[in-house]
Amino acid sequence: MSANVLFKLCRMPVRKSLPLTELRDINIRLVRRYGHLRGQEPVAPVQTIAEMREKLHKIMGIQKGYTPLKVDRTHLLEMLPTSQAELPVKTMNDSFDHAVIPLSTDLDMREKYSTLHGHVRLGRLMEDMDIFAVWLSFKHIENPKQVPDLPTPYNIVTVLVDQIDFTSVVPTPDADIRLSGHVSWVGKSTMEVVVWLEQFQHGAWRKITRAIFLMAARNSTNTHSACINSLKATDEEEKKILDGGIARKLRRTQVQKATLLRIAPDINEQHIIHQLFLDTVDPRDITFEQRALPPNGRWMSDTLVTNIINSHPEDRNLHNTVFGGFLMRQAVELSSTCCFAHSYFKPRLVCMSDIMFHHPVEVGALLRMHAKVVYAEMDHAQVMTHAEVSDPYGGTKTTTNVFHFTYKIPQIVRKVYPSSYHEAMAYLDGRRHFQHALGLTGKSEPNVTKGL
Repeated sequence: MSANVLFKLCRMPVRKSLPLTELRDINIRLVRRYGHLRGQEPVAPVQTIAEMREKLHKIMGIQKGYTPLKVDRTHLLEMLPTSQAELPVKTMNDSFDHAVIPLSTDLDMREKYSTLHGHVRLGRLMEDMDIFAVWLSFKHIENPKQVPDLPTPYNIVTVLVDQIDFTSVVPTPDADIRLSGHVSWVGKSTMEVVVWLEQFQHGAWRKITRAIFLMAARNSTNTHSACINSLKATDEEEKKILDGGIARKLRRTQVQKATLLRIAPDINEQHIIHQLFLDTVDPRDITFEQRALPPNGRWMSDTLVTNIINSHPEDRNLHNTVFGGFLMRQAVELSSTCCFAHSYFKPRLVCMSDIMFHHPVEVGALLRMHAKVVYAEMDHAQVMTHAEVSDPYGGTKTTTNVFHFTYKIPQIVRKVYPSSYHEAMAYLDGRRHFQHALGLTGKSEPNVTKGL
């Protein structure tokens, strides 16, 4: 297939005196559409993830060094547009970009990304994907009111991560990893960003994972939403990508309406819970108080794993709160430990879905993370992890983030059984996420990466 593609590329007619912008767009399209087949680097030099972070600091006007005092950005508000009509319409090509994690040459970075088993820490990659999604969001924004040499009046925050799918490719810490992505859907102040990772293995770039981030644009004081450029499709493929964003927005709305916190389980789910109850009681005891685990079973509460994190300035984002990617890394590594302890085997992460960021976490906050196996079927386990901020003075707890992970284990895993109605609802919620992650709901997800 790749040979035919290259043959067609060689036979393409060449026009003379093409504008530089048109040449750039053609190059971007070819790289996006055929780069994964040819296993070649983009023509232009690819920025490293560290260089990209430096550019983001410059865009935001952030000086190096931590200070707990917030910088006054009120004067930047006057540069914000009042409506989307004031902004030029953008395309997916405008935001498309690459960045590389130079593991092959940066030995200090390689050590930070390596696991005990000679693999790459997925939590580190989650951090990089999150900050890369912010970079692509800023690439999409073109503000005619922007004054040169002044910081941007926009703040970009991660609202949620819709889904992160992992392939069977296992990344190694001795080869570069390339991030690629573009804005795939735009609302009034929110945008969907697709990011994928590849590593050069066996002579070709091989896809590791793909993630869909929902980002929100806020004003310079982070007190209100901000209008961003609309997005148009330039061909049928991009139109399908835009339609996919609309479909995912509709699904998120339907999931919120059908949550177990609002609507009772359906009749099939009620039968499942009742069967779990029958499996864990002695039918000869009419008091329902004699509970017993079936063979190769485990109470859900016994799978719980908890850690406490005291966040530091190095964990902050561009807005002086704890970086969402840092929270994702901590959640990934805790959930993996939880699944490892339950199955006795090193699990392989298959999917992360419906990662919600409900509240910002302040630097210095006392952060607790709890992970437990909420559902298990055959050689898969569903782990739910949530983060909460504890007030050491008032004793209050606020849930800030919820994460859902689907793991694959190299043998049949022990089933988990709820011991209360609360745990039964967590079981059903985990089952729903598991079925969606593995495509068992009968609804297929459209492709969101142009040319891949």
